[in-house]
Amino acid sequence: MRILIVNHFPLSGSGSGVYTANLANALRRQGHWVAVVFPDNRAEYDQFDGIESYPVFFRDREDIDGQLDFNFPCFTTHPRSIHSFAEMTEEEKQQYERAFEEKIREAIDTFRPDIIHAQHIWVLAGISARLAKEKGLPLVLTCHGTDLLGIREELDRGLDWGYRFSKEAADYASRIIAISIQNQLLTESIFPEDRWKVLLMRNGVDTTVFYRDPGLQRAEVLEKYGVPGDFKRVVCFAGKCTYIKGIDLLLKAAEIYEDEDTATLLAGDGELREELERFAAESGLKNIYFLGNRKQPELREIYNISDVSTVPSRSEAFGLVAAEAMVCGAPVAAALVGGLGELVRPETGFLFEPEDYKALAEDILDVLEGRRVFDREEVARITAEHYSQDSLISHVVDVYEEAIGFCGRCWFS
Repeated sequence: MRILIVNHFPLSGSGSGVYTANLANALRRQGHWVAVVFPDNRAEYDQFDGIESYPVFFRDREDIDGQLDFNFPCFTTHPRSIHSFAEMTEEEKQQYERAFEEKIREAIDTFRPDIIHAQHIWVLAGISARLAKEKGLPLVLTCHGTDLLGIREELDRGLDWGYRFSKEAADYASRIIAISIQNQLLTESIFPEDRWKVLLMRNGVDTTVFYRDPGLQRAEVLEKYGVPGDFKRVVCFAGKCTYIKGIDLLLKAAEIYEDEDTATLLAGDGELREELERFAAESGLKNIYFLGNRKQPELREIYNISDVSTVPSRSEAFGLVAAEAMVCGAPVAAALVGGLGELVRPETGFLFEPEDYKALAEDILDVLEGRRVFDREEVARITAEHYSQDSLISHVVDVYEEAIGFCGRCWFS
């Protein structure tokens, strides 16, 4: 099967970007052909063996031939862009639509897919729907949460740019994949006429990248990432430095749990990084280390040497970083928001009420001080059993085959 995947974001730095990369690689390992359309602001963009790339370039720190003269837009923020869809000018919207319509059309004509799978029920999904209908191709959508919030925000403000495209995509698509129960319910409420198309399908972790590696030496990994000292305990976080990710709550928790033997590693970047670094310094925290953006193999090492990984998010559609940490054997302390309540089990971690940094600190201390002991091999096994991308890919392929069958019987009109 030949699958064209369209995403609103680069293939790293966001949940949907990682989801797209994981999905594409898993499909390729199953023997399918895959191409991806996506934005980027680097000439040296993420590429994967056997996956065809169709990037649309945007301006950031380097000049790239043919780039649009603004950074790629986001629903909230991205580690490599803080330009939001809500801030786009009419001219930028027109350029955005035109550039992606040309690129998706090029991908269809060159790659000749059997099906299109669009990530986020948003503008590019609507463009994909128009072109799919024109070419007689089936369309599958995956909602990721921020798209639904973007639609809600638009409608609350009396706007409909994204919603018009979203509605067109939802009406044409044969199936809409929701990655959590919360997403499923919200999708059904926004598109009630299409609710019969919505199905729940878990997100997946690439277990060829993330896995338990007990042979790693903590001291060596810490030295590799510039963390001085011989720390006996490690707490970690991976994600964007944005308000929604709740790093400020983790820093407040660190005021409670930190001691001279405990380091906190923060992997990620974003517009709040400098503010968070100041907050840590002003709070007198001594062992907080901002590591910046890290590639997935580096995150695997960090998860493996951490006593506990944290996801203190204020909103989280699924929480892929929690699954990645747990498949590496690290128990997770996560806020009870979005899909995290479905993902984290008593055998694999803790759930605490959103904003309650004191409860987060208590959960972390329970692990660090040995009051709660997790079998790291079991944490990894349970998570891989339920959330390995390779174990889930057959369900995605079933959805594709169903959609192709519908389209072949002139399901769409």
